[in-house]
This record gives sequence, C-alpha cells and structure tokens, in this order.
Amino acid sequence: MGYDGRRGATAWAPVLVTMLAAVLLAAGTVQAAELTARQIVERAHAAAGGVAWLAAGTNVMRGEATLCRDGDPARCVHADRYVMYRVYPTELEAGAHAGSGRFRLDAHAGDRLIFQVAFDGVRSYDQDGPLPPERASSDEASAFGFSAIRFALQPGFEVERLTDDQVEGRPCHFIRVTDPTGTRTIFGIDRSSFEVRSAGWQTPKGFHQRLYSDFYTVGPDRFVQPGRVRHYYDGVKSADIRWTSAEIGEPIPDAMFVLGPSVESKR
Repeated sequence: MGYDGRRGATAWAPVLVTMLAAVLLAAGTVQAAELTARQIVERAHAAAGGVAWLAAGTNVMRGEATLCRDGDPARCVHADRYVMYRVYPTELEAGAHAGSGRFRLDAHAGDRLIFQVAFDGVRSYDQDGPLPPERASSDEASAFGFSAIRFALQPGFEVERLTDDQVEGRPCHFIRVTDPTGTRTIFGIDRSSFEVRSAGWQTPKGFHQRLYSDFYTVGPDRFVQPGRVRHYYDGVKSADIRWTSAEIGEPIPDAMFVLGPSVESKR
C-alpha cells in the first residue's frame, strides 16, 4: 500500500493542535508570570474604575444579608435591609486594619434592628453608643482591611507576588500588601479581568477572608461594585451579603457616624 501524504497530515493534525495549544499556554503562563506585583495592582485599579474608583469619596450600599454568628447555622438571621455608609479614607495613618475614613453599617429584619456599628474617624460605636477601646480595636481589625489595595502603590507600602491560585475556579494572581505599620493583607486578583476576587488578613477572631463576585458598574465613571460579598473566619462562613445598589460620591453628614440608643437610620 502506497504512502498517502494527506492521510499522514490528517493523522498528525490532532497531535499538532495539542502541541500548539501547549506552546500557547506556556507562552501565556510565562507572560503572566512576568507581571510584577506592582503591575498587577495597577491593572486591578484600572479594572475597578481607575481614578473614579480611587477617588470615589463616598459609597452608600444597600442590599440584604444572611448573618451567622460564629458560623452556627442555628444562629443565622436574614437582614432584609442591610445598609453601609462609607467615607473612603485619604490615608491609612494607623494601618490598613485600624479604623479609617468613616463607616456605618445598619442591619434590620423587618422593623427589628439586628445591629448597628459605626466608626466616626476617631471612635467606634454600636447601637448602644461608643465601644470600649479593647472591643473597638478588635471590631476594627475585622471591619477594615480592603483599603490596603487602594493604597498599595503609595510610598511606604510594599507589594509582593505570592503563588498563583484559584478563587471559585477562576485563576487568580495572589499578592501581599504590607502597609507602613507592617500590617499584611493578601489579595486574589482575577488573571483575566483583574477584578479583586478575594481579600484576607489575620484578626483577633481568626483569619478573615472575603470573597467578591457578581460585579456591576455604577454611574457614568463605571465604578465597579461587587454585588456579592461573603465573609469567612478560619474557613467558616459568617456572612453572605448581596449589594443590590450603590450610590457613589454623595455627601454623607458626619452625624451619621455617631451612634447611640436614640439614633435611627436616616437614609
């Protein structure tokens, strides 16, 4: 039987395709590996909305949440009105895991108040008023941390690449941001979209991780808002939040961040 060149080419085609795919994959891997930590952060900033994201000023987020104290299914409650008021910081003077900017969070189930917490720029509160220093420090260490990625390229901050991994099946770059106080925060950044998919840091309550997903854009400047945020402590889920709306850059009165027994949610 004579040699059929066409048959030989056909027989080799799958092998050649596989080899080509392997070469392209290897090239893509090398290209990704060549990105520095700083370049990854720069791309994450651009993907989040660039200057509009970095200079947003304020954000009022509204939605709902399932909250499980200590990760106990028997202690889960659903907040059908979950509102966060955030004035973004202009600096992280005391570190990424200390209170910064201003912050308030209200959780309601119908007409029942589940909790309120706030930080007015100096003191932390719950619905009963100012917190004792020890509890305030513990609460702030859990509530504050994401801002490390906002300031990661500022003088005094260090960024380094860690081993790449996946977040919910999506390949991600992992970086560690160390602020001028030595506080460290780890971020998982999507290798394709450069969205921030996860953040994690050590707290008095254990290792705290947040997963971000269901992103959408807000306003003409296309500020990127995660529609879903999940909180974990030592791998156990404690909160599943759905942000259904966000208002960017709207003024928030300073009085909103001071809580006491008679304070109501006014927005």
